[in-house]
This record gives sequence, C-alpha cells and structure tokens, in this order.
Amino acid sequence: MTGASAGIGQPAREDGSSLEESARAKVNLTLRVIGRRADGYHDLESVVVFADCADLLTLSPGGDLALTATGPRAAECGDNNDNLVIKAARLLGEQVEGLTFGTFALDKHLPVAAGIGGGSADAAAALRLLVRSNNLELDDPRVMDVARLTGADVPVCVQSHACVMTGVGENLLQLSLPRLPCVMVNPRVPVATKDVFQELGLKNGQLRVGPADVLKARSWPAEGASVDDWIAAVSAGTNDLEAPALKVEPIIGDVLAALGAAEGVRLARMSGSGATCFALFDNDTDAQRAAHAIQLAHPLWWVHAGALS
Repeated sequence: MTGASAGIGQPAREDGSSLEESARAKVNLTLRVIGRRADGYHDLESVVVFADCADLLTLSPGGDLALTATGPRAAECGDNNDNLVIKAARLLGEQVEGLTFGTFALDKHLPVAAGIGGGSADAAAALRLLVRSNNLELDDPRVMDVARLTGADVPVCVQSHACVMTGVGENLLQLSLPRLPCVMVNPRVPVATKDVFQELGLKNGQLRVGPADVLKARSWPAEGASVDDWIAAVSAGTNDLEAPALKVEPIIGDVLAALGAAEGVRLARMSGSGATCFALFDNDTDAQRAAHAIQLAHPLWWVHAGALS
C-alpha cells in the first residue's frame, strides 16, 4: 500500500549534528462549523486525533535557513520557499532574538491539500526542532503564538495529542482515546480548503447553528472508554464540510462509498476539508483486509491501514 511512512513510534534521533521529528497526520473525527466570524475566519468544534503515518523532518542546526524535500510526495510540495516549514521558522525568528536556524530536510510521505494537516504537521515539527536546537520550551508562549500565525491546524499538530479543538484552532482540550483501527484513503486529488469554505457559503458574522447550540458543551467519553463507546460518540457527530467538499470534488463520494462498503466497517467519514476519508474498524485484521481490497480496486489512490490515537 502507498501509505508507508518513516519515523512512526520511534523517538527523534540525534547523531551529534542533526535532529529528527515525525510529523504525524491529523484526522478530524468530527468537524462542526459553528459559524463565520466578522473577521472572516470560521469558528469550529472538532475532535482531532493523530494517525500512525507521517512525514519525517530533519534539522541540521547552524547556518542559513533552508529546506530540501525528498520522498514520494516531494513533487507535490511546490516551492520550498513557500513551505509552511520555512514560514514557521521565519515567524519564530521574529519572536526569538538570536534564534539559530539551519537546514531542514523533509521526507514527504503524506498527500498535500488532503484534509490531514500534512503541511501543518511539517510546520509543527519544525517548531519542535527549533525549540530543541535552541534550548527553548515547547510551552513558551512565543512558540504557540507562532503556531497560530502559521496556520489554524498548526497548534494542534505541535502537541499531536487527541483533543477537542475549538475556535479557529487556538483552543485545545486534551482527550484520552483508545487505539482506533482505521483505514485512510486519499484519491490523489488536492482539495483547497478555501474552495470548500466558499462552497459552504457563510457570510461574515453568520452563525450556522443556533445560539443555544453554541453554548451547549458536547461531552465525550471519559478516560478508559472503549472503542465501541468512541465509535458511538463519533458516529453521533458529523463533518459539516463533507457536503460542500463533495460539490468541489465529487470523487470524495467514490472514496466514501469504497470505505463504507468494506467488510467490518463501523464508520466512514471525510477528514477536515477533504479529500482524505477514513473508516473505523473493530480490529486491525478488518482494517488491513479493507485497505488491501481498496488498494487493489484503486491502485492510484493513497491508502493507509493503521490506527488513530
């Protein structure tokens, strides 16, 4: 399958001259659009978890800021100077006087513009690397300020821990989840987030839910809850961007149909603004079997069988 990646489940390595961090894919188990603020940003409520597939980012500290990209998805990254890794590093340099930069090397495995925060995860990994190489603290307010300035998904990717994300991505409440066997599929078609929100069609200052719903706090299973409990809770939610994303890129419907038809599937849904979709299963055997069947039927799709946590 094409979802293989590097560095998962292993600590970042140091060889005396370089540092490494995994940039794990994020998955939105739920995504509710509360409304659009007067400044044009959208208020969201989302249960965000992280997958066991990732890009790998290496930093060789010292010298000018630079980025090289390799790996199966490197050609999709575009101009390295416009990469979120460079943006995050430059912004941190503006906040921290005398910050030491260096050369980043990105081993790119995750599809881009895919609704799984690949670029945001890379930027978050860059911030973690710069924190380590400059003897900063990850909870330094300047680091999280830079994360917010870099992109809405970057703060949650800095922590890479399951949480409820609200606001425009700045409010994070950690959750404790069991390991959820899953299959992730992307049809290798990029989907621009701005196009999906444009299709959603909210005007500045417009709420999508009633005021009472905004004030009503959603409760999620407590620590120690089972896979069944979590699948039931997530199934009761939705991804409000799924319908507009289907209009922007109808092939998402084919992905959802393929996942929904898999033997043993418990839930199939789109992540983020698409086009990546995921399916939850009771066990790894069912997930692996489903991934194998989908990859055979759609050899050009990106398919990953693994787990969310």
